[in-house]
Amino acid sequence: MKAGSDSHRVVVTGVGVVSPIGIGQEAFWQNLIAGRSGIDHLTAFPPGGLPSKLAAEVRDFDPLEHIYHRKFLKVMSRDIQLGVASASMAMKDAALPQGSIDPERLGVEFGAGHMSATPEELSDAARHLQQTADGISFKGWAEEGLGQIAPLWLLKQLPNMPACHVAIEHDARGPNNTITSCESSALLALAEGVRVIERGAADAMIVGACSSYIHPLEFARLNLYENLARGDDPRFACRPFDRDRDGTVAGEGAASFVIERYEHAISRGAPIYCEVLGVGAGCDGSDAANRASGLGLARSIEAALRQSDLTPRDLGHINAHGKGTRKDDIAEAQAYHRALGLVAESIPVTALKSYFGHFDAGAGAVELAGSLLAMRHGQLPMTLNYRTPDPLCRLNIVHDEPLAMTNGIALSVNRTRMGQSAAAVIRAI
Repeated sequence: MKAGSDSHRVVVTGVGVVSPIGIGQEAFWQNLIAGRSGIDHLTAFPPGGLPSKLAAEVRDFDPLEHIYHRKFLKVMSRDIQLGVASASMAMKDAALPQGSIDPERLGVEFGAGHMSATPEELSDAARHLQQTADGISFKGWAEEGLGQIAPLWLLKQLPNMPACHVAIEHDARGPNNTITSCESSALLALAEGVRVIERGAADAMIVGACSSYIHPLEFARLNLYENLARGDDPRFACRPFDRDRDGTVAGEGAASFVIERYEHAISRGAPIYCEVLGVGAGCDGSDAANRASGLGLARSIEAALRQSDLTPRDLGHINAHGKGTRKDDIAEAQAYHRALGLVAESIPVTALKSYFGHFDAGAGAVELAGSLLAMRHGQLPMTLNYRTPDPLCRLNIVHDEPLAMTNGIALSVNRTRMGQSAAAVIRAI
């Protein structure tokens, strides 16, 4: 992915965002640069006795305003709706209406997270099961109980469906793939999309990711194993890299990008956000010490820099994973120090989960959109709630106000709780 001949260059020409701080890139950017958080008290359903009652919800989202094939809404979970809407925004932003590109040369690479069924969807079958149980077997349920489940029920939960629906919406008949690697999915989808274009299999790709934790089952599950913020004041809930941070916040959202072969974009006069210089990936492996030090992330950063033919001193800012938990932020900071050396303490860092929380695959995509828009507008958004530096992190966190940007090269990273990591280096054009 090194910058070289134009035939091997890949650029971003469209951005679409659906997030807790704005639907559409204009609203998203205005709230981001103004420091307005999308974290508040959960309203989608009663949190009951769960210890964390804060969330970052996408409010006032009407899928009918953004999705063309409305008949498919009945088989789209909320995650899918958010993703398909963001893809349509990205295609519109890239000025690529249907028919303007050979459909055989347009593909899709999309990241997705875990999608749960709602209890209501299975309630009739569950009641029937309870009625027919005899303590040992469930005679007759296979013939009668299964009929209580809608035939297309499973389509809402399949992680490959966002990529399928995006392709149907835009008649994209080129390569189509799904990445399910939790938070690292968006950047890994970007990497694969770039590779598809580089090997000549497509002229343009729609890449992105979507996910939602605003679901009764997902929210309950997160409260069992995730370090969620326990405070009552949503204004200070998510505090990446701050010494007094106490956890992350469940959210939802999606972002999509149109990437193109540079020559293809230039030939049609497309707007260009940036060039993708390199995307690296890695994993911590089995050693607990590797996970604690973010080894996989360090390797990802090193690989992305090698592909880009750049050094750490060339970076203008880091768009951090910044989950807001104690162990994750420390591991991430250690990865920066390991991969970037002493420069890690001087590169400006922004952590956008402080605005919209943590939501699996989609969060990485929304964060990447933040970097692209920051480079377009020449301002780096501040990290919210950063008051007291953590001596175990030692990073140059942008806080209190946005930072005027003088360097158009960014490093965006994401890391899963199991150590799968990805890093992308992008350059403004």
